Amino acid sequence: MNEAKYIGMDVHKATTVVAVRNSMGKLEAEAIIATKAQTILDFIKSQRGSLHVTFEEGTQAAWLYDLIRPHVATVVVCDPRKIPTTQGNKADKADAQRLAELLRTNGLQPVYHGELSTSGLKELVRSYAGIVQDSTRVKNRLKALFRARGIECSGDAIYRSDQRKEWLAQLERAPLRVRAARLFVEMDCLEQLSEEAGGELLAEGRKHLATKILQSIPGIGPIRAAVILAIAGTPHRFRTKREFWAYCGLGVVTKITSEYEFVDGQIRRSKKRPLIRGLNRNYNRALKEAFKSAAQTAASGPWKSEWEARVAAGTDPALVRLTLARKIASITLTLWKRGERYDSRKVKFLHTAA
Repeated sequence: MNEAKYIGMDVHKATTVVAVRNSMGKLEAEAIIATKAQTILDFIKSQRGSLHVTFEEGTQAAWLYDLIRPHVATVVVCDPRKIPTTQGNKADKADAQRLAELLRTNGLQPVYHGELSTSGLKELVRSYAGIVQDSTRVKNRLKALFRARGIECSGDAIYRSDQRKEWLAQLERAPLRVRAARLFVEMDCLEQLSEEAGGELLAEGRKHLATKILQSIPGIGPIRAAVILAIAGTPHRFRTKREFWAYCGLGVVTKITSEYEFVDGQIRRSKKRPLIRGLNRNYNRALKEAFKSAAQTAASGPWKSEWEARVAAGTDPALVRLTLARKIASITLTLWKRGERYDSRKVKFLHTAA
């Protein structure tokens, strides 16, 4: 009989604590092994039966998922923030045992780790995003250096290579000029790396047919299409647009209490409206940035008239941008699932996205 085994792994930088439970919940084995590919695979292969493995989402989660998935029945990467809390002492062995038990009783909230076909694209997206963030930090440091000396530096003129001597000449002290010059050099290096990373990302993105669908949507260019494809992986992991909104940080959070009341001796839902408490806080930041920036692009392009009409009607521009971002996300999910390109004639506008 191919008995089910449930394996909980408490993963750390150097060591991993493993606990194995059978289908009845009995602890069958424990081990402390090195967090190395061969050591982990040797332990997995030493177990018999239908193996189900879980560990928490973290730095090594993607690597572990790809390593273990071909050798077991299922792998569940769980969200550590949604694991039920317990009182008492905390220890690695106890954590591994608890993960195995929660996996056996279906008590874990999984984090998506599924599309190996986009794993290469995801790494290139991370590389590109990291370089862009570093470049932004250097530019902010450069402007801060001048602003701290009372030198006006708004706009992009300070970044132009043909004006750097004039900018450096405004700094009175030689050490400041040296510091600013090094920041200029660092900015140039990052700009070059950004171009290289962007080119590699675009080349990899063109290998996926879904990027052509995504690029047809207003506001979504080749870079944003690659980011959406790499992070989301597949549209079929989201059942509804509201699930997708929440993943992208575009889901509206509402709160309500005393929802029911007695009327003529019968329980009825009260007419009190839920209070809006902003957007959900647990989301993927890269996707939120992709859709909000796409909304800004669409607002100055094909959807400019709709943007101006809403703003002229008194709606806060930030709310209009959010509505546009939610609309673009909805269109993205629908067209991606259907495998169709964007057709403006089929789109009902802003009021349908709320």
